[in-house]
Amino acid sequence: MPDIIKRTTLIVRNIDQAAAWYENVLGMTKWMDVPFTLSGNQLATGKKGDQTRLTIMKAQDDVIGMIGLLEWVDPKREDAPADLPTEIPFGAPIFVVAAEDCRATVERARAAGSRIHSEPLDWSVTGADGKVKDMVGASFWDLDGYFYEVNQLVRVHG
Repeated sequence: MPDIIKRTTLIVRNIDQAAAWYENVLGMTKWMDVPFTLSGNQLATGKKGDQTRLTIMKAQDDVIGMIGLLEWVDPKREDAPADLPTEIPFGAPIFVVAAEDCRATVERARAAGSRIHSEPLDWSVTGADGKVKDMVGASFWDLDGYFYEVNQLVRVHG
């Protein structure tokens, strides 16, 4: 049986603002919100004894597609860049979202303070099944500089 990637955890500056963004823009709900102390072993960041807070945002499925938000409480992290990215650097994730209404998702992101990279546009792609799919797509950054590609399936040909 293959392993399952169930969650991606993102380091954020302000967990309450980040959680509100995921609730308001992507419709996720708060599944868990706990403080914990780092062991100094498992994560390749922080030090033993660092006090953190982890909020896990639930998408449609409560096993996969979750987003973890991790904030350093004590000591506070000072390494967040002053300016958020305008390009996707090597090693950075690209999150892909299947939206029911791409244009509405972009408007929610804009209202929540996201920088929009690409306004909604119509495009087509040939899927793994060989069928052409008409899509509406857009992209933007969240409040901490993570990049989101949002796609809405409009029609499948054939």
